Amino acid sequence: MPNRSRPARIGDARQRLLDNPHDRNNPPSRFSRSVQYVLLGLFGLMLLAVLALLLVDRWRRASVMLGSAMIYLAVLRLLLDSRVLGVLAVRSRKFDTAFTAVIGIIILWIAVSVDPLTS
Repeated sequence: MPNRSRPARIGDARQRLLDNPHDRNNPPSRFSRSVQYVLLGLFGLMLLAVLALLLVDRWRRASVMLGSAMIYLAVLRLLLDSRVLGVLAVRSRKFDTAFTAVIGIIILWIAVSVDPLTS
């Protein structure tokens, strides 16, 4: 017989539906929630730096920063909870980590391999 002593809250059911189905069996992060948000905020600052570099016509530096930010995001995907990452956690941790790391490495490789435009 089911335990009916405490009714389920609607918010709990909604949150379970919104959870990433690929991450249900992952252990929680070792970091506190506030540390996780600080680490995620650093990723946001990296993206703002990319935008600032693009606005001042430093596209190679912006590309290097973007590639570095993608590799940093791969590390964050391994370390942080999916609820903290939100829409940045799309698939399983392994897939998201591999995908963002490969994209970051490709962007970095292209950024450093392009010859300068000046002669």
